Amino acid sequence: MMLEIKDVSAGYGPANVVHDVSLDVRPGEIVTLVGANGAGKSTLAKTISGLVPCRKGTIELSGVRIDRKSTAERMRLGIVHIPEGRQVFSGLSVNENLQLGGYLDRRQPAELARRRSDVLAAFPVLVDRLSGTAGNLSGGQQQMLAIGRGLMSRPKLLILDEPSLGLAPLIVAEIFRLIVRLRERGLSILLSEQNAQQSLGIADRGYVLENGRVALSGSGTELLQSREVVDRYLGVGTGTADPRSSSGAISSQLRGLLDDI
Repeated sequence: MMLEIKDVSAGYGPANVVHDVSLDVRPGEIVTLVGANGAGKSTLAKTISGLVPCRKGTIELSGVRIDRKSTAERMRLGIVHIPEGRQVFSGLSVNENLQLGGYLDRRQPAELARRRSDVLAAFPVLVDRLSGTAGNLSGGQQQMLAIGRGLMSRPKLLILDEPSLGLAPLIVAEIFRLIVRLRERGLSILLSEQNAQQSLGIADRGYVLENGRVALSGSGTELLQSREVVDRYLGVGTGTADPRSSSGAISSQLRGLLDDI
């Protein structure tokens, strides 16, 4: 098992936001967390990466217990967390943001240069902006930079928190196609999303969170066909283009980057 969470509770101050949550992510799998605002998705993501303390339960990565390890230790073990709102270092250049993504391997300049070339081949829109500040990028460009920064560390588990937030539909479709391609190359992905239609559409499995607890779980297809999920999260007329479609796919140069993950 790549990630295994058992009976985890976590929160802020005196109150728990996440209550007795158990879930798992297998190698090379997309697992989606869906739920309304305030359901506990982001808190759970932060608990896995160590930004929020785990108050109860256990978290294991590849069989190694990590719930008492620091965020830095978890990153060294292969967890990369792309937070909600992207949170690029807006005052630094695009190139500096990418360099920070490879900080753990900073003593291997040739390897980092190769990884950066692969990231830029995957996201050519960033090439002409390397010396510009990240804060001047559009929202979609910042999301691409945030993912590229994460890939610089060659993660084993990629946690994506609301990657579609505030983006135009065409950019959202491109981001979701990228997520599918990452999974196809063997990367394990935990995807936290309010966009249930598209996120479950690409997921191997999913969990529905309500008030910090797992209310439903199943394959992505099963949850998309669940009347309860449709009524609460999908509504009527939410059809979107299938993000798994290869039409308009991301640059084929992405293969070089993904092959090394």
